[in-house]
Amino acid sequence: MAYVSDLGTGQQIYLENQGPQTIITLVSATAGQQQSQRNGFETGSWHGPPTLLRTAVGLIIRIEAAKGQFFVQVQGSSMGLLTTAPALASADVLSLRQVADQDAARPAQMEPMKPMEPMQPMEPMKPMEPMQPMKPMRMGDMEMSANPMDMRMGNMHLRMGSPEQQQKPSARRFCPQCGTGVSPEDRFCASCGHRLVLTEG
Repeated sequence: MAYVSDLGTGQQIYLENQGPQTIITLVSATAGQQQSQRNGFETGSWHGPPTLLRTAVGLIIRIEAAKGQFFVQVQGSSMGLLTTAPALASADVLSLRQVADQDAARPAQMEPMKPMEPMQPMEPMKPMEPMQPMKPMRMGDMEMSANPMDMRMGNMHLRMGSPEQQQKPSARRFCPQCGTGVSPEDRFCASCGHRLVLTEG
């Protein structure tokens, strides 16, 4: 013989008499979770259906049994057998419905979660396209281009290239007097002593 009552907010209470014991089960169901708490009390066999009452301090279960009258208080998730009869004048009686078997009346257990499907591999990122070379710019009498860096403004000329380009030897020079090869930094010909005129690079 078992009884169940819906307490609202996803809670149910089950009362069952198993031999000399009264079994009370409190079930709380929230989104995705189900919790239950079960306690047993020595009351003996019931003489009739139990009474469930709601008071200002919680629920009271009144049981008429072979050993006398018993009161069980339920506050939140805790349960305890009262030693004295509580004041029930202003208590509300909650409806209990009889069920054949407590286990059959309990909410169905949640199905186990299905394993997550493996994530699809991400598509590889496309390689970045090389940057387009900067087009020459011209503003008034200033002209600038890149690769290598070249800037002209009026009679000024600035050129910045790679170190390899900067280290290239200058064009070969020759002495205008005797025709002997000379270096760009020479001021006089090593062969005839002729004074060399420096030329701009």
